[in-house]
Amino acid sequence: MEQKCTKCEGCNGQKDEEMMKILEKYKDDKSNLIQVLNETQEHYGYIPMSAQKTISEEMGIEMAEIYGVITFYSRFTLKPKGKYNVAVCLGTACYVKGSQKILDRFKEKLGVEVGETSEDGKFSIEATRCIGACGLAPVFTVNEEVYGKATVDKVDEVVEKYKSM
Repeated sequence: MEQKCTKCEGCNGQKDEEMMKILEKYKDDKSNLIQVLNETQEHYGYIPMSAQKTISEEMGIEMAEIYGVITFYSRFTLKPKGKYNVAVCLGTACYVKGSQKILDRFKEKLGVEVGETSEDGKFSIEATRCIGACGLAPVFTVNEEVYGKATVDKVDEVVEKYKSM
């Protein structure tokens, strides 16, 4: 049975069925907010305002508290990421070995700043801290694929690979 949404904009008046399934599992315990947010982000790729409102209504948690949790944890995002999310490690080992040049090249090649998504929705860039691959420094990832001992030339190669996909 579909449930009407009373406050969300952009959802055609219907609550997302998958969102309601997530909430059904956890809504009786406010301490499950992080798990709800995690599953919401897995579902949408980010945490849209409509989902935040639904979580607030269903779990009885103030919007300010939900927003505070989302913005406190770097894992959560309020903006959709691109189909290919590029993450450049700026941890100490990677930074010392030139990861800032890698990041700058990605920004130049893709025309996107850190935290943004390309207009076509294909690429987004983020700067991360240590991803635990220090022996391969400098490192970047595209979605779940890790590229170690990265160079500016490798960036060009990888960008062309994903642009052609």
